[in-house]
Amino acid sequence: MRQKLQNEMKTDYKTALILSIAISLLLNVIFIVSFFYHKEVPQAMGRRIPEFNLQRTVIDISSNFLLTFILYILNFNLLKLRIRKNLQLLLIIVLTIILTYFISISISGFQLDFFELEHRPRAVKGFTRMGLNRDYLIALLVVLSSQLIYVSQKQQKTALENEALRAEYMRSRYEALKNQVDPHFLFNSLNTLNSLIKVNSDKAQEYVQQLSFVFRYTLQNNEVITLREELDYTKAYCHLMQIRYGNNLRFEYNVDAKFYDYLIIPLSLQTLVENAIKHNVVSAKQPLTVKIDECNESIRVSNPIQLKKEVEVGEGIGLANLTERYRLMWKKEIVTVKTENTFEVTVPLMKKS
Repeated sequence: MRQKLQNEMKTDYKTALILSIAISLLLNVIFIVSFFYHKEVPQAMGRRIPEFNLQRTVIDISSNFLLTFILYILNFNLLKLRIRKNLQLLLIIVLTIILTYFISISISGFQLDFFELEHRPRAVKGFTRMGLNRDYLIALLVVLSSQLIYVSQKQQKTALENEALRAEYMRSRYEALKNQVDPHFLFNSLNTLNSLIKVNSDKAQEYVQQLSFVFRYTLQNNEVITLREELDYTKAYCHLMQIRYGNNLRFEYNVDAKFYDYLIIPLSLQTLVENAIKHNVVSAKQPLTVKIDECNESIRVSNPIQLKKEVEVGEGIGLANLTERYRLMWKKEIVTVKTENTFEVTVPLMKKS
């Protein structure tokens, strides 16, 4: 928290410094131009400064800079006060006017002492009037620009906070999806492994290797991966399912290699394959074939509809999570098509930037 406040103060001082230099130079540009063109510059009191007066210009620029810098720091600090917006603006205007008046009077007195002008009483009025008009113009510029900067920073901060919340929400949904897959999948896998150990030790060893790859993949925290990686993981998962269900479960792949480097959200294909197995009958009488193919720079997972009589707990959660993740990550929709005989889901792919 302390570090954050220090960073904000550094930013405020840097912004005030840059803007103060710009405004003080802008207000004295007529003197700077006269330096290059060697022309007389009219004075507000009717006097003329011959061509370019370096001392006068340096003092004017310095005094303008000092006033502007002080007013910016004042405004930036007042804008951080947690009070009602109308009261905050009124306080800014009142304090800015008061501070401007006293600084302007002080600067005008300093200039009079420095230049030792003739007709001092008249000069005091002229300098004071000219200084106040100029300094109130500075005050107006400072108040308006401070408000614009404050609104802009607030909008940017809100956008960053929303982006952080969005990223955190996506991570939590991803974790929810992984947690949903892991428990019942692990339970079924261990049961299958236990059966294989008794019947075929070589097959059991192969099963353990594939199972290890599957769980290692689910431990990753990448928000996006390549299609090649997702396919490798999905094929390993499908291999485990085939060992469990035998010839009753089949998989068909038809994906062009040119799409392997496209990006996809992790667990997309595995979730769809898992849903197909979980919600449909897989038996010798009704074998299930799941197809994975590419379609218009997207990946489609389809299967025949042969629904189980009893719906398993958690139906639709995986697909809902996946749909939400695509919507949040890429603002793209997953397309679901259900006909009388088939069910298919198409997930979008993204080219690497």
